[in-house]
Amino acid sequence: MAKKINTLLFDCDNTLVLSEELAFEACADLINKICAERDVEKTFTGESLIVEFVGQNFRGMLTTLQKEHGIDIAPDDMEKYVRMEEDAVIAKLKAALKPCPGVDEQLAKLEAAGKYLLAVVSSSALRRVKASVDKVGQTRYFTNADGQELIYSAATSLEKPTSKPDPAIYLHALKVLGRKAEESVAIEDSKSGTLSATRAGIKTIGYVGPYADSKKAEMEKVLTDAGAVVIMRSWSEFPAALDKIESGAV
Repeated sequence: MAKKINTLLFDCDNTLVLSEELAFEACADLINKICAERDVEKTFTGESLIVEFVGQNFRGMLTTLQKEHGIDIAPDDMEKYVRMEEDAVIAKLKAALKPCPGVDEQLAKLEAAGKYLLAVVSSSALRRVKASVDKVGQTRYFTNADGQELIYSAATSLEKPTSKPDPAIYLHALKVLGRKAEESVAIEDSKSGTLSATRAGIKTIGYVGPYADSKKAEMEKVLTDAGAVVIMRSWSEFPAALDKIESGAV
């Protein structure tokens, strides 16, 4: 059965912008410092952080580290570390961030068509997400007629900060936008993001473009297993992927 879709919800990191590698490089040093201070005999590189924590924000990473290694991070220290990481990452993004290949063309077409409300739904801190879309010139696509930016952050926009795969940020975005899950589509590149959207009842397009060619097939399966109803390797495939959902084919 055909579905009336009027809302598109975009993850930010490695979906709209190629930020993950830059971001994980920036926070590896801080994570290693935190581990060393607490006698955790483990060190990370940006690459190994991506493998272990892709799709999680920094607060989520630290929460996972506490559980896995039995360490304690006081609430005040947590807030301090989150702010330090945010500053370091934003500096990197402002210096070198680029959009995902082909996404700007699709955003421009969506804007011209005027059929959909476009919003960003991210685990990352609001300041970081805004800095990212500003840097690559995408802010206008996620701004309503009243000049309000439609950008929602699991780390910042919620009363209780969280991270994907918790569906809270998607549920929050739907509530604020006044839209329903069944009339929305999410676009996600990670397992945690896909789980977050699908747990909120939103049909999800999985995007594997930023992954190395040798990892694409594996990630297609990961995202499909997490609930993505269609996969795209390139943003040029987006219209066909969206049509599959709107036509009721998936």
